[in-house]
Amino acid sequence: MKDFTKPHRISSLSEYTTKYDHSVADPEAFWEEIANSFNWRKKWDKILEWDFNSPDIKWFLGAKLNITENLLDRHLPDRGDQVAILWEPNDPKERPETITYKELHRKVCQFANAMIANGVEKGDRVIIYMPMVPEAAVAMLACARIGAVHSVVFAGFSSNALADRINDCDAKMVLTSDGNFRGAKTIDVKGVVDDALQKCSCVEKVIVFQRTKTEVHMEIGRDLWWHDAIKDMSDQNEAEEMDAEDLLFILYTSGSTGKPKGVVHTCGGYMVYTYYSFLNVFQYKPGDMYWCTADVGWITGHSYIVYGPLLAGAATIMFEGVPTYPDAGRFWEVCDKHQVNQFYTAPTAIRALQAHGLEPVRKHKLDSLKVIGSVGEPINEEAWHWYHEQIGKGRCPLVDTWWQTETGGIMISALAGITPNKPAHASLPLPGIQPIIVDADGNELEGNNVEGNLCVKFPWPSILRTTYGDHERCKQTYFSAYNNMYFTGDGAKRDHDGYLRILGRVDDVINVSGHRMGTAEVENAINEHAKVVESAVVGFPHDIKGQGIYAFVIAEADGIEEEIRETVSKMIGPIAKPDQVQIVSGLPKTRSGKIMRRILRKIASKDTSNLGDTSTLLNPEVVEDIIKGSK
Repeated sequence: MKDFTKPHRISSLSEYTTKYDHSVADPEAFWEEIANSFNWRKKWDKILEWDFNSPDIKWFLGAKLNITENLLDRHLPDRGDQVAILWEPNDPKERPETITYKELHRKVCQFANAMIANGVEKGDRVIIYMPMVPEAAVAMLACARIGAVHSVVFAGFSSNALADRINDCDAKMVLTSDGNFRGAKTIDVKGVVDDALQKCSCVEKVIVFQRTKTEVHMEIGRDLWWHDAIKDMSDQNEAEEMDAEDLLFILYTSGSTGKPKGVVHTCGGYMVYTYYSFLNVFQYKPGDMYWCTADVGWITGHSYIVYGPLLAGAATIMFEGVPTYPDAGRFWEVCDKHQVNQFYTAPTAIRALQAHGLEPVRKHKLDSLKVIGSVGEPINEEAWHWYHEQIGKGRCPLVDTWWQTETGGIMISALAGITPNKPAHASLPLPGIQPIIVDADGNELEGNNVEGNLCVKFPWPSILRTTYGDHERCKQTYFSAYNNMYFTGDGAKRDHDGYLRILGRVDDVINVSGHRMGTAEVENAINEHAKVVESAVVGFPHDIKGQGIYAFVIAEADGIEEEIRETVSKMIGPIAKPDQVQIVSGLPKTRSGKIMRRILRKIASKDTSNLGDTSTLLNPEVVEDIIKGSK
C-alpha cells in the first residue's frame, strides 16, 4: 500500500528546523506544497489574504472541494478494506465494532441522503447531541458531505445550554439518541433534547439513533428513528461542492461573558492543518492503531478523532466509556486489546488514574505503545513523570500538546521522537506557527528566560474565521488586546533552552479538566437561584481537574450551597458545577463597583499572605470576613 503521507512526515530534528525556517520565510509556498496533495475540484487563485485587525483571514481563495472526498473517496482504491473507525463500547462485554473506509463511505452517503430527504440543504445548521457512537462521526461527515454546517454539543450539557446553542445558530435539525451508556449509568439523552426544544422554534426535524433501547417520547411529524430515516436510502451520494472558505462547523466555547460563542472553522484550511498536525505530532504511519480518548463534543474529538486521522487514512478508535469503568485499568486494557500505538488523553484522566495506584496498570503489557500524548491543559510535572514512566515505560515520547478550539489544531508540541521532550513543556511550535511572548503593553519579549502573554503573529490555515453571528465579538476577544496579533488568553514562558511552557489562562476563563468555562457563564447560572443576590466565580488549584471552580455567593439564606450547585448543573451541565461554594456577606469591590477577582483568586488558592493594598476598596472589611469563611 502506497504511503501517501510520507512526503509530509518530518523524520529528523534537522528536517524540522529546515521546514520550520521555510514555513516562516515563505508561509504561502510552505502550505501550498502540503495542500497540493489533496483532491481539489478547483485549485486556488491565491493562497492567503489576511488582516488581523479586522479580523479577515482567508486561505486557498477561490478553491473548490469537499472535505469528505479527501477523507473517504480518495482512500477507497487503496484503503477501502482498511479499518477507519474502531468503536470500543462502554461495556467491555459488548463486542467492539469495526468500520472500514468502504463501509464508512456507504454509511455517510446513506445518512447524507436521509438528511436531504428530511429537508436539510447546503448552509443549514445541524446540531449533533449524541453519545460516543460511530453514528456521531457519521453524522458529522454526512453534514460535511452535503454542505450543512454541523455544531456538535457535548451530550453532558443541560437542556438550557443546548437550547442556547440551537437558537444561536438557528438550527434546522437535531441529531440525537434515545440514551447514553456512561460507566454504570444510563443517561436520558432524548429527554434533554425534548426539554431544550420547548425553548426553540427553529428545529423542524429530530433524528434519533437507538442506543440504549429505553422508551422515549417521539413527537409525530418532528421526530423519526435513525434506522427508519436511512431505510430506503441509496448508499451513493455526490458530494456538494464547497468553497475553501465555506463554513464546515461551528463549535461553541465558553468565554468571559455569559453567552457561549460559536467558533467558526472553514473547509479548506481546517482540512490541510488537521491532516498535517496529526501526521507530524503523532508520527502516524500506515498500519498504526491510534486512540484519542476525547469526546466528539469537544474540538479534540473533531480534529484528532475524526477529521485529522481520517484525512491521513488512519485507523482511529472511538471510545464510548469512562477511564474508571468497570475499573481503573480500562484504558490500559483497551490499549492491549486493540494494540494501540498512539494514545492521546487529558492530564485530568492521568491524575485520576494515578490516584488509583499502580495495581491497575501492572495487569497490562502496554508494549504496543509508541507515542503517548496529553491534551486540554498544561500537564504538571508529577503527572508527566508518572505517565511517561508507568504508561510509556520510559521509552515512548510524550507529546504535551498546546492548542485551542479557536486554533483548530495543535500549535505547540514536541513531534514524537523527532523534537526534544521536556517535562511540563509544550516545547516548540509546529512548522507554520509563529508564537511570540509579549508584555502587558504588547511589546515582544525576545530571547530566552522571558515570561508574558502568548500571542501568534501570523495566520495558519485552521485559525478561526469568526464567532457565528457576531464578528465584533471575535475581534474583541482575540484580536483587540494587541495590535495585529492573535491573543491566546494564555500566559507562557520561554525557558533557557528556548522551549515554551504554558502557564494557564490570564483572563476570566477557568480550565476545568481541559474544558474552558467562562466565569461569567457560571455566575449567570448561580444568579438564577431565587435566593442569590450576587456571585463571583474564580478558579483554584485542583489535584485532579487542574483547576476547580470556587464560587463566592451573597445569598438571602444559609445552607443553600448544594442547591446552588444543582442550579448550575441544570443551567449548564455537571461539568460546570462549583467544587466550592462559600456564602459571603459581601464581595471585595473597587469604588467604581468592579469585583476584585484577583483577591478572590488568592483566597480560593489559600494564598493570603500578599493580597496587596485593600484599603482603597469600597468595602475593605469584607476581605477579612471572606478569609475567615474560607477556612
